[in-house]
Amino acid sequence: MSELKNKIDFTALVSVKMANSNGDPLNGNRPRIDYDGFGEISDVCIKRKIRNRMQDMGYRIFVQSADRSDDGCTCLRERAKMIAQTGSREEYAKLACQTWMDVRSFGQVFAFKSKESEDVSGGIRGPVSIHQAVSVFPIEVRSMQITKSVNSEPGEKRGSDTMGMKHFVRYGFYRIKGAINVQLAEKTGFSYEDAQIIKECLRTLFVNDASSARPDGSMEVYRLYWWEHNSKIGQYSSAQVHRLVDVQLKQGLEEASDIDDYEITLHTLPDLQCEVIDGV
Repeated sequence: MSELKNKIDFTALVSVKMANSNGDPLNGNRPRIDYDGFGEISDVCIKRKIRNRMQDMGYRIFVQSADRSDDGCTCLRERAKMIAQTGSREEYAKLACQTWMDVRSFGQVFAFKSKESEDVSGGIRGPVSIHQAVSVFPIEVRSMQITKSVNSEPGEKRGSDTMGMKHFVRYGFYRIKGAINVQLAEKTGFSYEDAQIIKECLRTLFVNDASSARPDGSMEVYRLYWWEHNSKIGQYSSAQVHRLVDVQLKQGLEEASDIDDYEITLHTLPDLQCEVIDGV
């Protein structure tokens, strides 16, 4: 494994059509939206999908979904106990980073009981940081009333025409932004090869992610922009780099209904090359 020597920034453009991109549990599972009408996808949701893709690729993951557990553990405490806890907090953190890819990528807070001492809480800061995704323009959230055709249980009093609601984004174009910090990568053992895995996870973010709320093809990574700087701290700030991708509606249009309705421009900065990758 080769050492990560240079800072990395990335931006992914995500297209959402007739799907619930990220339901808000405090709002009846309607797609997340801010007060100005812009759609949102939480960073927790994005990291969950990246973890799932890591797991699909065969890497060990600490924060696993209950329905995707591959080690027999039913909670994080059980999984944390799978590795030796006889050393110091620093030694445990090092072993955890070596064992689980998501820990050395995103970091993790551990709380476990050591044999030599009382309860110990340890935090690991990961090098990969991801912003919550925000749509480039306001979105329209629609709701559809649905019914079920049969009773769930025998003798159930409610009829087979019980009503329910389904919410979805008619069309939205979201921007995911993130960066990889070299100084933190040195502490967790995050390598250049790990960065390439993160890149592939972002490119294929919605593979094996289909559900009734997100049918196959309703969400896609349209394009991924990947910048590798020439130093640890980078020639430019992440904010400057992320602004290089400009998305505007094509002339004459007031709203978008498809990805072809946007004009995407990639600006440049001196001595900073961008790898442009088509997503899935």
